[in-house]
Amino acid sequence: MKTRAITGFFFIIVMLASVLLGHYPFGIFYLLLSILCLREFYSLVKQSGVDVNQTTGFINGIAIYVLFALVTATEVPLYHKLLLLLTITVIAVFVQELFKKSTAPFTNIAYTFLGLVLTVIPFTFFHALAYIKGDFNFHYPLAFLVMLWANDTGAYLTGMAIGRTKLFERHSPKKTWEGFIGGVLISAGVGLIISHFYADILWYQWAIMGVIIGTVGTMGDLVESMFKRSINVKDSGGILPGHGGLLDRFDGLFLAVPVVYTYLYLISN
Repeated sequence: MKTRAITGFFFIIVMLASVLLGHYPFGIFYLLLSILCLREFYSLVKQSGVDVNQTTGFINGIAIYVLFALVTATEVPLYHKLLLLLTITVIAVFVQELFKKSTAPFTNIAYTFLGLVLTVIPFTFFHALAYIKGDFNFHYPLAFLVMLWANDTGAYLTGMAIGRTKLFERHSPKKTWEGFIGGVLISAGVGLIISHFYADILWYQWAIMGVIIGTVGTMGDLVESMFKRSINVKDSGGILPGHGGLLDRFDGLFLAVPVVYTYLYLISN
């Protein structure tokens, strides 16, 4: 428990610093984090016997994140044209498989792309949160993290106190409907508190953002549990003592952040 608390404390400090330190640290940190998550994903599926194309997977991961980061953070037309380079990196995933002796080449290809969809693309959306209105603004990514943590903590405490009805026992035996509802309400409440400090959107829009994070974030948690059960692993890794792997820590973000970005983009533009 002590190890978990210490790890959690430093994890929160690092995450907050990554958002608050500005444009370049923000972009670089989440590029590294996305590639580490992709590496963890590939390591897990390799344990189950799938020979993913790691080299082309990492090349695509870096290309996707960097090119979309340049497009969202600047107004340079050249960067939009550079997106066409992704046609080459994507094709490379298929071509690499031609040179391997594999009994299930398209399984390898599918899991290579699944890793990109599940880990790298969500972090491109998270990076884009800071540029919805043009210049770098840490309010949205910071609020997202705070509400995501509030949902996790609220769901845990509410579930421990009054949790009775199982939410999705087949994939996560400990989650309850009471915990789920409690987490969503607390996340929305934190959104209301944030609205007193940041006036980027209206108070009820912050609360709706909290509801989306709580609802879709929980689905992301369940999906990651389903993934781990499908390959018979308990934790996604051991990089965070007492907390498991990076996929365990960001499972709620992976599904929630694209939906939140879409919501904020629509109401802001």
